[in-house]
Amino acid sequence: MNLLVLSLLAFTPILAVILFLVILNWPAKYAMPISYIVAVVVAFVVWQVPASFIAASTVQGFVIALTLLYIVFGALLLLQTLKESGAIATIRQAFTDITPDRRAQAVIIGFLFGSFLEGAAGFGSPAAVIGPLLFALGFPALAAVLVGLIIQSTPVTFGAVGTPVIVGLQTGIDAPNVNAAVEAMGISYTDYVMQIGMQAAFIHGTIGLLIPLFLSCIITKFFGKNRSFREGLGIWKFALFASIMFTLPYVFVAMYIGPELPSVIGGLVALAIVMFTAKKGFLLPEEKWDFPPKKEWNEEWTGSVTADADKLRPGMSMIKAWIPYVLVAAILAMTRLVESVTQFLTAQEITFANMFGTDVSETVEVLYSPGSVFIAVSLLVIFLHRMKMEEVKRAWTEAGKTMIKAAGALIFAVPMVRVLINSETNESGLESIPLVLAEGVSSIAGTAWPLIAPWIGALGAFVAGSNTISNMMFALFQWGVADNIGVSQGLIVAMQAVGGAAGNMVTVHNVVAAAATVGLIGKEGLIIRKTIIPLTYYLLMAGLMATAIIAFSFLNVMTVYASAVILCVVLMVSIRSKSSKASMKKGRRQEEKKIEA
Repeated sequence: MNLLVLSLLAFTPILAVILFLVILNWPAKYAMPISYIVAVVVAFVVWQVPASFIAASTVQGFVIALTLLYIVFGALLLLQTLKESGAIATIRQAFTDITPDRRAQAVIIGFLFGSFLEGAAGFGSPAAVIGPLLFALGFPALAAVLVGLIIQSTPVTFGAVGTPVIVGLQTGIDAPNVNAAVEAMGISYTDYVMQIGMQAAFIHGTIGLLIPLFLSCIITKFFGKNRSFREGLGIWKFALFASIMFTLPYVFVAMYIGPELPSVIGGLVALAIVMFTAKKGFLLPEEKWDFPPKKEWNEEWTGSVTADADKLRPGMSMIKAWIPYVLVAAILAMTRLVESVTQFLTAQEITFANMFGTDVSETVEVLYSPGSVFIAVSLLVIFLHRMKMEEVKRAWTEAGKTMIKAAGALIFAVPMVRVLINSETNESGLESIPLVLAEGVSSIAGTAWPLIAPWIGALGAFVAGSNTISNMMFALFQWGVADNIGVSQGLIVAMQAVGGAAGNMVTVHNVVAAAATVGLIGKEGLIIRKTIIPLTYYLLMAGLMATAIIAFSFLNVMTVYASAVILCVVLMVSIRSKSSKASMKKGRRQEEKKIEA
């Protein structure tokens, strides 16, 4: 069987996901079981994967799905607990006091706070926190989920304290030919991986400059009364300012400290600066934007979960209301950054070893999971906010009901992924299904590969549900293609990392998990279709930048990033100047009319 036919067969399970979930708009709980069956048939019939490995991969997927549902339940429980305690009403008022402009709230909470959470915890936790928080603040459920997913891009390569680089890339390209090439360069393997991380940071820092503006435009276009992109652009100065405040420390840390902290420090620095300046109205337009009244909302915007947060509770101060989220961020950061704590938590594990006599195993680290942090903080809130038992009971009941609705899709989505990834163990002599698919694409692309490389990274994330796993699957393959066509291997591997990060926007289990937290189970296809817009921008820009850097040897990633930042600043100053002049002219005309009158 030739490579083209094999590639088409390898694409079949993914095509099934796209067909049923995205095109036909089936709920994930129906689309994913069919896609799982397609994956099993292709693996067993074409790749000749032993039945024992398919069974082991399926069980492995079930275990991973349960760990994801644990995180979803924790995020839901925290939201419902804070709703019942009255904290959400106070938080909503606090953000309204900073600025009532929904566009600015999406930037501050979604992009900046979300980036910090991604850096500290990763693995989809920002979408599980940001979506419910925005939803509780009065965003339509669909808008809240989209914001939480779109920010799963720029900070993701350095999410979970740099795991996609430290684990994904470092293990992904650890091969004799790569080690020999690195040794010939006269640097250590660790330094080489760090250089790749730096290049990814520069590319992310450039493309990510517009992500806050995308958030603004998406919510005004799809959820505004006038359905206008222009209204989203009305906050462009504030959005660019916020993105620059994040990306400058983000890139600096990647250059001089390493891959562990760019997203964490970038998010913290930007939050401190932007929240203070937003309170002063700096760069915010005078006209504030809000969603139309709820009675005018489209039915597809809303889910089965309610977030009534209109009544303020006496004695619930802003500090008291925010303490749970501060605790979540602090505990997540501590468990990832303090080595002794990390070692203790990860040592408390449950291992499913050598399932069905295969080498397929899975380890669950319950205490290390973000779900445990969410649940622990939810329990603390009971005492901190002096909740009544009936309030606690309602919170747990509502969280459990919503989590169960998400289970149907995840129970089949993750096993499908594991069957595809574990198909490298087969009797056909073929590479794994994802690798064969990637090889087929590379044979068609040829020297245009720099344009394609980010898309392969995104494909890996879409299939595997993780930037880290995408890097582990495809980094060595990307390095080999770059070596064959004579371009910078490090740059192409960096494109893999960038694309893998952006792919988290549409990863099925991320979408399902985020949708579950706001009651949008069954609308996963709708969410993915809307998220494809920023995803396409991200991947196209990454490919074009890689091509430009390779074509013009005098350019390097630092030059590109610095040029992009300077261009943004110049545009901000020049357009602000033009706006001021236009306002002055308008004022003079009004004065002249008054005199004439």
